[in-house]
Amino acid sequence: MTIDKKYVDQIINVTSKAAIASSFQVGKKNKIAADQAAVDSMRQELNKINMTGEIVIGEGSLDEAPMLYTGEILGNNNGPKFDIAVDPLEGTNFAANNLPGALSVITIAEKDNLFKAPETYMNKIATAKVEKGLVDLDYSIKKNINNLADYKNTDPSNLSACMLDRPRHKKMIEELKKLKVKITLIRDGDVAGALLVTKPSYGIDIFLGIGGGPEGVLAAAALDAYDCHFQGKFIFDNENDIKIAKTMGIIDLNKKYDLKEIVKGDAIFCATAITDTLSMKGVQVKTKNSFTTETLVTHKSSKTNYPGIEKRDIIFDHNQN
Repeated sequence: MTIDKKYVDQIINVTSKAAIASSFQVGKKNKIAADQAAVDSMRQELNKINMTGEIVIGEGSLDEAPMLYTGEILGNNNGPKFDIAVDPLEGTNFAANNLPGALSVITIAEKDNLFKAPETYMNKIATAKVEKGLVDLDYSIKKNINNLADYKNTDPSNLSACMLDRPRHKKMIEELKKLKVKITLIRDGDVAGALLVTKPSYGIDIFLGIGGGPEGVLAAAALDAYDCHFQGKFIFDNENDIKIAKTMGIIDLNKKYDLKEIVKGDAIFCATAITDTLSMKGVQVKTKNSFTTETLVTHKSSKTNYPGIEKRDIIFDHNQN
C-alpha cells in the first residue's frame, strides 16, 4: 500500500502554515508562545484533511492539552487512517532567540506503521547508506569510526561527526578527538542534526549520541526515504517511563531498533524552516498576508520527485489564524 501523492501537498501546507504562525514569535524570547502558535495552526490545518489521523508522537498526554497530544484524533474522519508524528516547533530556543535551526516537522504513515515512541531519551546512530553490520549501536566509537573510514576509503581524521552539545556526551567527544574526527556540536534540534547525514554537501558522516526518542522516530521517516542507516535504543531509567513503555507494548526494554522497525511501509515527512535550517531559508515575508516557505519533503513511494526542497508561496492571514 502507498499513501496517495495528493497528501504530500496537503502536509507541506500544514507545516508551512505552522512555520508562518510561529514566525511571528521569532526573536521575541518567548519559546512557549512560539510553540503554541505552531501547535494551534497545525491542529487547525490537519483537521481540514480528508483522513482519520491519530497522533502517535505528540507533545504530551491528554491532560497537557492544548498541545497536540498522543492519542488525539485529527482530520475530518472522511478518508484513510494514518499515524501522525509531530514536532510543531523543533528548536524552540532557536525560534525564541532568532537563531538558525527552527523547524516545523510532521510525519504521516499508514495506520499502525509508525513506531509509538514514549517521551524518553534514545541512543541513536545515523549515517548515509552503508553495508549491513558496518555501523552499529553495539560497537565502540572506535570500531564504528574505523569501519566507516575503511568503507569510505579514507582516514578517520577526514570524517565528521555531529551530536548534541550535552555533558552526557563528554566521553564520546573525547574518544572522537583521540581519533582526530572533526566534531560538530549542536545546541538543540536533533531531527535536523540526524538529517545532516543525508547529503554530502552538509559535511556530516555520522550522527550519534543521546537525544529525544520521538525526534528519533521523526528523523527515521526522512532517513528511510534517503535510504540511510539508522538505529535507535530507548533509555528507560525510571519506573514511570518503564510503566508507560509497557502500556505502549514495548516488552524488551533493551531492544535496539533498526530503521525498518521504526517506520514501516509508506510515509511522508515534511520539515519547514522557520529560521534558516539545513540548506533552507526561513519564513520570508512577501506582503502583509503572503509568505514564502521552504520545506524538506520526502515521500517514500514517489522518489522521482522526493526527497527534495519545496518552495511555496503561502497566503496566511495572521488575524484569522
